[in-house]
Amino acid sequence: MKKYIAELLGTFWLVLGGCGSAVLAAAFPEVGIGLLGVSLAFGLTVLTMAYAIGHISGCHLNPAVSIGLWAGGRFETRDLIPYIVVQVIGAVAAAGVLFVIASGQAGFDLAGGFASNGYGAHSPGGYTLMAALVCEVVMTAMFLFVIMGATDERSPAGMAPIAIGLCLTLIHLISIPVTNTSVNPARSTGVAVFAGGWAIEQLWLFWVAPIVGAIIGALIYRFIGSRE
Repeated sequence: MKKYIAELLGTFWLVLGGCGSAVLAAAFPEVGIGLLGVSLAFGLTVLTMAYAIGHISGCHLNPAVSIGLWAGGRFETRDLIPYIVVQVIGAVAAAGVLFVIASGQAGFDLAGGFASNGYGAHSPGGYTLMAALVCEVVMTAMFLFVIMGATDERSPAGMAPIAIGLCLTLIHLISIPVTNTSVNPARSTGVAVFAGGWAIEQLWLFWVAPIVGAIIGALIYRFIGSRE
């Protein structure tokens, strides 16, 4: 139970920190943090939580990561569904807190997307469904590859959170213009529940693509990282 609570709190922090930076601070008048700041915020949520709860739950914070680690032989089947459930609960709870905060400002409107992920007309850069699909699959595959490598027992001890956090930062720097960056079905679901409409309609992509990418990345590392 402790590891499930840790995953819930960790995912809560990821969505509140990452999506919160996008909704509250990205375009704040004159001192907005912009794309670079939002990218760094997502990376920092993972880095900080990896040190805080990595020894308790493994700090997945992401259904795609849990599934990828399972495919890579690093995670037990019995914990897979419970992890996914608590990750989604944590994400929705964080989005709820963010909604309460954001709606306290005059003129707040969910029509702005509420940091939701999208493609086509709802892609920040107007990218197509195919572009979004390829982007999310490849980015999540590389994320799992880095996670598998950084947490390998042969890697430098204690450095995994830094590598993983910086990897997520880089992923956001690349792909925010394409999909607003998901690589995490829980993160996408949390804000989509409040944004509704198109965000819910397009949510399927941000479950399918990250999961497929995670499995691909984990299997590649499982092959090349094998001692045999």
